[in-house]
Amino acid sequence: MSDDKTSGDSNDKSWLDKIALLFSGEPRTKEDLHDVLTVASENELIDKDALSIIEGAMQVSDLHARDIMIPRAQMVVVKEDATLEELLPQIIESAHSRFPVIGENTDEVLGILLAKDLLPRLLKSDTEPFAVSELMRPCFVVPESKRLNVLLREFRQNRNHMAIVIDEYGGVAGLITIEDVLEEIVGEIEDETDTDEDEFIRKITDTEFFVKALTPIEDFNEYFETQLSDEEFDTIGGLVIQAFGHMPARGETTTFEGFRFKVIHADQRKIQSLRVSKLTS
Repeated sequence: MSDDKTSGDSNDKSWLDKIALLFSGEPRTKEDLHDVLTVASENELIDKDALSIIEGAMQVSDLHARDIMIPRAQMVVVKEDATLEELLPQIIESAHSRFPVIGENTDEVLGILLAKDLLPRLLKSDTEPFAVSELMRPCFVVPESKRLNVLLREFRQNRNHMAIVIDEYGGVAGLITIEDVLEEIVGEIEDETDTDEDEFIRKITDTEFFVKALTPIEDFNEYFETQLSDEEFDTIGGLVIQAFGHMPARGETTTFEGFRFKVIHADQRKIQSLRVSKLTS
C-alpha cells in the first residue's frame, strides 16, 4: 500500500514540477529542457526531426570516443613502405578517403594518408621514387575517454576529420571520424559509397561489441550463433525494449540470453545503438 502511495506521490510531483516549469519558463536541468522541447514538438512549434537533432546534441556530451570508435581490428590501414601499385587496389576496394599509416610496429600509427594526395602522383612518371612517408600528414590523437562534444569542437578548430584513439597504456584502440560524431547528432549519414549491407555489428574486444538497434535478429543470431526468437520482433532493439519493459534511456543495462545490453544512444522514441557484452559462465 505504501509503495503505491509513494509511486503516486512521485508521479504527482513530476507533474507538479512540469506545471511549475511551464509557468517559470526557465528550465534548470536537462530533464526540464527536454520537457519544454517535447511540449514544443507536440504543439508543432518544432518538427520531430528538429527535436531528434536537439536530443542528439544534448546526449553527445555524455558519450566518449570509446563508445562509437571503429576498433583497432577493423581499421583499414596502409603500410609506410607500400608501393603505389600496392596502395591503389586497397584504396579503391575500401572506398575510404583517409588511411592510418603504420610502420614495422603495427601498434603505432605514424600518420594519415589522404587518398586525394595520391592523385598528383598518378600523373608523374613511374620511374620517379614514391614514398608514403612523403605524403602522409600528422595524425590527431585522442584518449578513449574524450567526450564527443569536446572532440567535435577540436575537429572543427583543428580542421581534422579523423582521430586515432589510444587506450590508457598509449596503445592504438581504434579511430573515430567527424562523421561518426555527427551521426550521433543527426542520425546515419549515407553517401554514394555506402552499401545497403551496412555494418550492423562491430567487434570491440573478444567479449564486447557495438550493435545497432536496427540489427535484424536473424543477423544477430548468425553472428553470435544464438537462437533468439524473431516471432514478435524483427530487430534486436525490439527485443531489448521488451526485456527492459519500458523505453530505456542512455546508460541503462539489461541482461538476457547470456548477454548484457547497454544502451549507448537513444531518444524518447527509439534505441539507436547498444554495447553488447558476452557474459562468461
